[in-house]
Amino acid sequence: MLRISMVLALAALSIATTRAAIAAAHEPTLSAEQALKLLLEGNQRFVAGKLEHPNQTPARRAELARGQHPFAAVLACSDSRTPPEIIFDRGLGDIFTARVAGNSADQVVIESLDYSVKHLGVRVVMVLGHRRCGAVTAAVESYDNENVGPMLKELYPAVRATRGMPGDPVENAVRENVKLVMKNLAASQALSAMVKSGELKIVGGIYDLDTGTIEMLKD
Repeated sequence: MLRISMVLALAALSIATTRAAIAAAHEPTLSAEQALKLLLEGNQRFVAGKLEHPNQTPARRAELARGQHPFAAVLACSDSRTPPEIIFDRGLGDIFTARVAGNSADQVVIESLDYSVKHLGVRVVMVLGHRRCGAVTAAVESYDNENVGPMLKELYPAVRATRGMPGDPVENAVRENVKLVMKNLAASQALSAMVKSGELKIVGGIYDLDTGTIEMLKD
């Protein structure tokens, strides 16, 4: 009986420890405001050429081998000119990054971001488009052709919403696409409750390939 009691006690302790670890993983790494401030300060350093390259040491690598706690998530285009860790001057373990052509959000992307929020403590998600996006350009040019793949079709709603608007059709669609993706993320089953409660902030930005600056879009 004593042995059985000890086994049950150890099992209960293990369950309690596991629950505590899970609860701790859900705690925010930083508030949305603090995280966004760090991102934008890093971008200012990048623009000014005053890079600090934080958290890129062997010691940081060893620390992260035990677990990650990124302070922000960025959904960016897969364009080689827009790597978030570089344009925000951050290092290993700082940013949970999802990258796909046209920074669109299918179910796989949404579930990836959901993981960063609910299991890693991220409280701000930035949707980052960029000027002269090749994927958006292709969507604008092929809009009347329905025989295209899923990548371009993901971008068609933005093209449709901006057709006939004054200005450059690609730039218009780039901006609209960021706004639509923000709305889709905020309305998704995975993230909507935390957005409504104010626990999670979803923001949008446009990266300028020429200057390196990021224009934050209004909600």
